[in-house]
Amino acid sequence: MPLSPTLRRRLGAILLPIALLAAPLPVVAANETEDDLPVAEIQAFAEVFERIKRAYVEEVDDATLLHNAMRGMLSELDPHSSYLDAEAYENLRESTQGEFGGVGIEVGKRDGQITVITPIDDTPASRAGLQAQDTILRINDTPTEGMSLQEAVDLMRGDPGTDIRLTIIRQGEDAPRNITLEREVIRTQSVKSDTLAPGYGYLRISQFQARTGDQVVNALNELTDDGPLQGLVLDLRNNPGGVLQAAVDVADAFLDDGRIVYTEGRLADSELSFYANRATAAPDVPLVVLINGGSASAAEIVAGALQDQRRGVVMGTESFGKGSVQQIMPLGENEALKLTTARYFTPSGRSIQAQGIKPDVEVVRGRLEVAQDNGLRVREADLEGHLSGNGKDAESGELNARLRDDYQLGEALNLLKALNVLDERKR
Repeated sequence: MPLSPTLRRRLGAILLPIALLAAPLPVVAANETEDDLPVAEIQAFAEVFERIKRAYVEEVDDATLLHNAMRGMLSELDPHSSYLDAEAYENLRESTQGEFGGVGIEVGKRDGQITVITPIDDTPASRAGLQAQDTILRINDTPTEGMSLQEAVDLMRGDPGTDIRLTIIRQGEDAPRNITLEREVIRTQSVKSDTLAPGYGYLRISQFQARTGDQVVNALNELTDDGPLQGLVLDLRNNPGGVLQAAVDVADAFLDDGRIVYTEGRLADSELSFYANRATAAPDVPLVVLINGGSASAAEIVAGALQDQRRGVVMGTESFGKGSVQQIMPLGENEALKLTTARYFTPSGRSIQAQGIKPDVEVVRGRLEVAQDNGLRVREADLEGHLSGNGKDAESGELNARLRDDYQLGEALNLLKALNVLDERKR
């Protein structure tokens, strides 16, 4: 069917900017010939465009229709590619700067539903007990069925001090639950460190930001101020990822040789490979890496590199499986594309995408309950006139509250202690 003059004008208006934008893109392969534009599909698109303009119940301007078309093109590629309008682009820039207003939750789409990837540490979401893989059914009174990720993020962000109600369903539970959160200014601190026991350190990375690698080195130096570590727990649970170079820097803090990660894509500049340097902050410390279903992207890069290089024991549950690389491609001053351009691979060639990292030792999340003594057992200390100890401080034998409440962390510390016992017996 021949195009009407009106359709021809609109088709030209659409195809001209497409041709101008496409011209400077890199060539995919030297021997690949450029295909002609699919005229039939373009004609169908222009006809849909024209019919919406002419017959839709409300008037819609051309810019809105074209923006919607761009959103549709990108959203159908994969869950992480998207068109960023001025507001979404600004939200992204706020997030990467480490401060924004909201509830502190990383979301994705799984089976078409808005799903929690991870709550961010020390935020309303984490304090309320939201967990990785919780499905969000409603945001306030708005059902999330058919909602885009950007729409969900926009609804959850807001002025600090205002309330938001999430209706979620959790795996293994029959009924949904309502959780009310108060929005606050989210200031993300990516690295925390602590001492679990004398000689045993704890390093928590909540996400990978530009300076995370430097912060990890500083934390390791502080942990070793009182002497060398006998073991270290690297906690990457509920870490949604972040900056690729930061993940490389963190892995490099524990490795003095070998590949850390590489990427493969269609464009030449998307094929990268990263290697460890000899200068290493903690090359010999016994290491346990904790992961779970909320560990994604850059967190999986670190866990996969340390696992493949046999540098540490990976413990916990299977990670999320986000092994794709997104590039932010500005469109003018206020808009951008977030486009998936490559896949991550571990040093041994394992694809992280949709596979995740499987732990060497599987330990599920839980709480250790200590059985209460019935009061009938008699110990030496109960006998009248018993000899006292030698006056030195001794371990009480009671689990501290933190390890009791975090079974995975307690098991990681136990494993490090067991490894040291075996090492001592070999000497």
